[in-house]
Amino acid sequence: MDPASNPEPSAPRRRARIVVVGAGPAGLTVANILRAASVDCVVLETESRDFIEHRPRAGFIEEWAVRALEQRGLADRLLAHAQTHGACEFRRAGKRHRFAYGELSGHRHFVYPQPLLVTDLVEAYADRSGGDIRFGVRDVELHGIDTDRPSVSYTDPETGERIRVECDAIAGCDGARGVTRAHLAAERVTVARHDYGIGWLALLAQAPPSSDCVVFGLHPRGFAAHMARSPEVTRYYLECPPGDDPENWPHERVWSELHARLTAEGAPPLIEGPLIEKRVLDMHNYVVEPMSHGRLYLAGDAAHLAAPIAAKGMNLALHDALLLGDALVAYCAQGNESGLSGYSEACLPKVWQYQEFSRWLSELLHGTSSGDPFQAGIAAARLRRILDSPAAAAAFAELYIGKGADADD
Repeated sequence: MDPASNPEPSAPRRRARIVVVGAGPAGLTVANILRAASVDCVVLETESRDFIEHRPRAGFIEEWAVRALEQRGLADRLLAHAQTHGACEFRRAGKRHRFAYGELSGHRHFVYPQPLLVTDLVEAYADRSGGDIRFGVRDVELHGIDTDRPSVSYTDPETGERIRVECDAIAGCDGARGVTRAHLAAERVTVARHDYGIGWLALLAQAPPSSDCVVFGLHPRGFAAHMARSPEVTRYYLECPPGDDPENWPHERVWSELHARLTAEGAPPLIEGPLIEKRVLDMHNYVVEPMSHGRLYLAGDAAHLAAPIAAKGMNLALHDALLLGDALVAYCAQGNESGLSGYSEACLPKVWQYQEFSRWLSELLHGTSSGDPFQAGIAAARLRRILDSPAAAAAFAELYIGKGADADD
């Protein structure tokens, strides 16, 4: 039976203006915006608080997003502790090519791992503002999203009791594997998907960064990347076959490949350390369009996924959340539905801009290792153009930092 037609009348009920499903950056940003405007909401999260505050995720936040969080009082710790990057480095054929995108765009990346941002947002919403957030809930179901009386039911993890929350709207912020996007029936949406046909071995090394910026290694044996996470921890990526087993990559093989793919003339040697995370990511993107139906509004990975190729995923999630939070406040406080009715249309231009750039950058980064001389030649030509043409360099810098992707940047 369709959950929308089964409102579980026997379940204990409560009322909230908004139910936010998912306590990642998108859901918590929406919740903080609502709380600051005194809009009653409840956040439902299937994982524990400890889990979401330690789950390894992205770490590069674009400056426009940091400034938006700062304006809402949500970036104090970020601004106090984050490192900033305004340059990246391409290494190819044993040569280093530094690209100072900060000088060209006037903007920087802030290096602040997602678990730290999530911790800050939970503290702001739950601890300082007394917001209602329920961790470890099970069997979340949505009801009546096509009506003016939607609701969300779930199983309380402590009592085993089914509880139903009636609301005016639902923010679906529970990621790619969450339940909310499943409630947008296939006939209502288009899901556009692109599979890159490659995998990345994602690594966290308990070792200081070996460079003061992001390093992209373009090598015939496979792409590699170095990205600082903190003074003590470094993120590395190694291109690998999709679906590869992380156990095929013992410590010695990982560091041998990183040295081979990232070594360049004049570059400082890599600082090795224990590998504290090792998992394979199959590179793919998707976009759900439209991002809403009825009283359900998707944000973040529930609506679109951007492979970590250009570090865009968390930034897109924050962009969605800022728009959705403001639109929900306008609806709840003033009865103004224009923001909600135009929400998907407002989000999608930036979503598609970031998707296009991610694919373009992927072709540059993986062409050398593609085994196809034509793709390798195209990738080399793109890199030369970025490095040699001021106009191309400026355009790349703006796309890389997220400037100019929409009128609000």
